[in-house]
Amino acid sequence: MAQLYYRYSTMNAGKSIELIKVAYNYEERGKRVLVLVPGIDNRYGTGIVTSRIGLQREGVVVGDDTSILELFLRENEKAGIDCVLVDECQFLKKHHVQELAEIVDTCNVPVLAYGLKNDFRNELFEGSYYMLVYADKIEEIKTICWCGRKATMVARIVDGKFVKEGQQIVVGGNDMYISLCRKHYNDARIGPELVKPSDIER
Repeated sequence: MAQLYYRYSTMNAGKSIELIKVAYNYEERGKRVLVLVPGIDNRYGTGIVTSRIGLQREGVVVGDDTSILELFLRENEKAGIDCVLVDECQFLKKHHVQELAEIVDTCNVPVLAYGLKNDFRNELFEGSYYMLVYADKIEEIKTICWCGRKATMVARIVDGKFVKEGQQIVVGGNDMYISLCRKHYNDARIGPELVKPSDIER
């Protein structure tokens, strides 16, 4: 029985390389995968899944108004799809997640969605909220804070300052975001050096 998987983590935990690995494993066995990428994430070009160690693969761009179900049915008619993989699923809308669930339930095709859970303000993204609601299996991909503890938070850094307010979605990489444990997120410490109150923007 197919299931909807939500595999979440903070930044730099290897979500994209895990997706690329799963796609490769399916294709190596002669299976067809459909890789979906939200259009808002254009750090490495539109429709490109890129891991931080340099591996890439193309995907189909999903916009806010895209019907993933219609897209799937169209592609599935050309040749049967054995698995759907979604990168950066936190950027999906509610209807996207519902459509992924429909693919699982009606077409019996597994869907594996990878993404963040909480944003830099420690609030859920729309996509992550509805993945938590609809997913059959929720799995954490772990990474660590600079101190060695498990990282569960994502901090936004702008001009060297720890920022806790602002627009939820600002696409960026290591230059803008860092994964921290809860203690050092709350302390606004992005490294072993002490942080002055003036270095925190609230």
